[in-house]
Amino acid sequence: METSLHRALKDHYAADAQSREVPIGSYRIDAVAGGRLIEIQHGALAAIRDKVAELLTEHRVSVVKPIVVRKTLVKQDRRGGEIVGRRLSPKRGRPIDLFNDLIHFLNVFPHRRLILEAPLVEIEEYRYPGHGKRRRWRAGDFQIEDQRLVAITDVFRFRRATDLAALIPCPLPKTFDTGDLAEGLDIRRWEAQRIAYCLRKTGVFRQAGKRGNTLLYRWTKRVRQAA
Repeated sequence: METSLHRALKDHYAADAQSREVPIGSYRIDAVAGGRLIEIQHGALAAIRDKVAELLTEHRVSVVKPIVVRKTLVKQDRRGGEIVGRRLSPKRGRPIDLFNDLIHFLNVFPHRRLILEAPLVEIEEYRYPGHGKRRRWRAGDFQIEDQRLVAITDVFRFRRATDLAALIPCPLPKTFDTGDLAEGLDIRRWEAQRIAYCLRKTGVFRQAGKRGNTLLYRWTKRVRQAA
């Protein structure tokens, strides 16, 4: 079922009702604006990979992948019922989270007709008790009724592979490994390995040898590291 968040993003990108839910061939497109087809994807980018690849053969496409940077959890006593509590979720997304999906989208991005857009959003998530017999709040036992957009705080747009360098603002040695990347971005090593894979496959990083069994990387000459 479509959430209020999805509807709000369609309204944000489409000028009017006629520009939303537009049929294109066998597909229904979330929005059309400025001659571009706009697909809003909250879930994994892999789920729309084939659809986007087919659309790109004839159309200019923007894929919008919102990243939730602030979430307020709104508790209700039942579905559609009274609000009984609010609290901020400790989970906060960051722009670099985009790589978690990009790794499964590299056969589509980059493409001369494609823009990948990542709006940073604040949302409210409405929940009600789940499957407990007495329908009381228990940890992890809830159903999500809706997600609502509160604000769009920033937008990252990627037209070329080199634009991805904006997601790596930390200084790195001239030659570095994924440990250096993990430390600079304050993330886990496996996340840094995923990022390095994406940036090497798109030509932003190049492999620069090994230190033992550890791969070493450098920025490619055509990329200027973000200050």
